[in-house]
Amino acid sequence: MSSLYTRSKEYTRSRKAQSDSPPSSPSPIAKTLRHERLSRLEAATNPTTSDSSYSDRASGRSSAYSRRENRLAALSSRAEEESNRDYKKLYESALSENQKLKSKLQEAQLELADIKAKLEKAAQQKQEKTSDRSSMLEMEKREKRALERKLSEMEEEMKILTELKSDNQRLKDENGALIRVISKLSK
Repeated sequence: MSSLYTRSKEYTRSRKAQSDSPPSSPSPIAKTLRHERLSRLEAATNPTTSDSSYSDRASGRSSAYSRRENRLAALSSRAEEESNRDYKKLYESALSENQKLKSKLQEAQLELADIKAKLEKAAQQKQEKTSDRSSMLEMEKREKRALERKLSEMEEEMKILTELKSDNQRLKDENGALIRVISKLSK
């Protein structure tokens, strides 16, 4: 009885291990335990069965096991092929996305270089304009000074002119008075 107990204990352990792992072919320990149990069960129920029927059943079981193993192998190979295809598709999509990103990066770099060139050109033009402006400002300042000088000269001339006019008017008045005095004397 103790030997049965240890075997059943081992059997439960292997069953737990099988339920934890993904479905695959049964382990060699589980196979041997099943075969032993089935052979004992058949011997107890049919003590008069012939060896040929036992061998037929055993071969039927082994062919069922081999068919199951073949199906599992086919499924695993299909899964591997699908995963390989998936990896290949993922690789191809990542590669195409990388190519798109590289082309966008190149376009952005070209655009950046173009903008930098425009910015430098604008800075040079601004610098030229400022230098032109400074030279223009200097020229304007010189012209303004010259105009101010001319203005001050003209104001002085105007003062002189007004003085001359007033002198001229005074002389005219004196001349007129003298003419009247002479005309009165000559009469």
